[in-house]
Amino acid sequence: MKPLDWWVLVGSLVFIVLYGLWRSRGERTASDYLLAGKSMPWYAMALSIMATQASAITFISTTGQAYVDGMRFVQFYFGLPLAMIILSATAVPIFHRAGVYTAYEYLEKRFDAKTRTLVTLVFLLQRGLACGISLYAPAVVLTVILGWPDQWTTLAMGAIVVTYTVIGGIKAVTWTDFQQMLVMMFGLFVALYMAVHLLPDGVGFLDALRVAGAAGRLNPVTFTVDWNDRYNLWSGLIGGMFLALAYFGTDQSQVQRYLSGSSIAQSRLSLLFNAVAKIPMQFLILLTGAMVFVFFTFERPPIVFHHEHQSAARQAVGQRFDQAFEARRDAALALVRAEDAQRDGRAAELGERNREFETVRKEALSSSGGKGFNDTNYIFLTFVTKHLPAGLVGLIMTAIFAAAMSTISAEINSLATVSIVDIYKRFVKPSGSDSHYVRASMIATALWGAYAILTARFGRGLGSLIEVVNLLGSLFYGGMLGVFVLAFYFPRIGGTAAFIGVLAGEAAIFFCYGFTAISFLWYNVIGCAVVLLTAHLAEFLLPPRRRAVSP
Repeated sequence: MKPLDWWVLVGSLVFIVLYGLWRSRGERTASDYLLAGKSMPWYAMALSIMATQASAITFISTTGQAYVDGMRFVQFYFGLPLAMIILSATAVPIFHRAGVYTAYEYLEKRFDAKTRTLVTLVFLLQRGLACGISLYAPAVVLTVILGWPDQWTTLAMGAIVVTYTVIGGIKAVTWTDFQQMLVMMFGLFVALYMAVHLLPDGVGFLDALRVAGAAGRLNPVTFTVDWNDRYNLWSGLIGGMFLALAYFGTDQSQVQRYLSGSSIAQSRLSLLFNAVAKIPMQFLILLTGAMVFVFFTFERPPIVFHHEHQSAARQAVGQRFDQAFEARRDAALALVRAEDAQRDGRAAELGERNREFETVRKEALSSSGGKGFNDTNYIFLTFVTKHLPAGLVGLIMTAIFAAAMSTISAEINSLATVSIVDIYKRFVKPSGSDSHYVRASMIATALWGAYAILTARFGRGLGSLIEVVNLLGSLFYGGMLGVFVLAFYFPRIGGTAAFIGVLAGEAAIFFCYGFTAISFLWYNVIGCAVVLLTAHLAEFLLPPRRRAVSP
């Protein structure tokens, strides 16, 4: 990066952090620190919720996902608007009226302590595992730019996030997220514009769409019914809806956002805004990846986007790669210049040349990094750092770092909140002072931040990070969603039956993961269904004296 890029990056991040700390000044109580005193307006919560989900993984890996697999990943979000409407009508008023700090605190009010503790541990396990992966994404950025070892970059990034999260609590996190989301959206539009602007003379946006479509990159909707296909209309609408219900309805990193709202109406507005805005945002991110693909159709790409593996890949298939690239580029130019009557034939020719190119590239990846190696997470970074002008590189890097900081801060803040409210206050020190719990929350935040830094290195070599994070969530969310559905809609189910149901739901999910090829989006549906069925069966079989009917 050039000096101007560093000024843009450092200056922007400093301003964002200081703004968040300034907005959080005056916090004194545990309610202030953990729930912002229930004072947040809808627009701050809305952008904070969106920023928390739009991590650095979204920018780095989703664009790469579109480059290698097209835009069909957007179907993953098709069920989200439905989930937001359902949660606005159910979870938001129930949690607000219960007067809880965490979603799991409500489970003890509804069921019993053991059910609350079980679901708390499930959350801490899954969110703790994801936290390190979220931190590794910006480490990839700094490693590519600076050539530093990733353990140093995770330490630097983690230290910044932990500092303002410890000091400012949820209010600092939310207002920082608000600024970060604005930067992310601006950076997204700039990246999309530049991907089109840098195309060769005579190749416009419509031409780029034709090239992307012929190469199979404009495929936002697929109607195939296939349980093993991760991304189609049905898995997105049904599996995606269940995943969104679980994530936004049971994951404390999201629930805590709308628990901080000044009213039920304000919290509802924050979710409904995401219902409207989330799919267009993801569409633009994927379209950016597709346009980067078109750019590298005309501009020779690295044989492998991970610089450490380029030499070995070139030795293996270098000449064939060059020939395949030139054949694909010529076919793309022929499509752009073709008359209307010739376009179908030219598009078919480009599709064939692209398949040949991808075959060679897969051989390059395999020969340089071994079986299963891919460079998806490095594609967008290569485009930004090698082809954008000074200043804009710093802006895009700021957007990526802002996305990373918003997600990591939300995760460690929610982990700390659950650790203190559901474990420490419930079982260790139930009668401490308000100031004691604030100090304990600060310590817990710092400890979870240190944990994220230590575990971030396990993100190396996991492939597409966006898929890894969503797979990880799907291993646990079905069980969590099932128990909250029981709590909200089945008043005659008691705590013991709910406890058994969660265990059975998680067992079913891990069986599907270990012994079937079912797409992970369906895990959320399967896990929830097993919880409901098992809990009802257990409630029927349990001795009457052990049944706990909810009032």
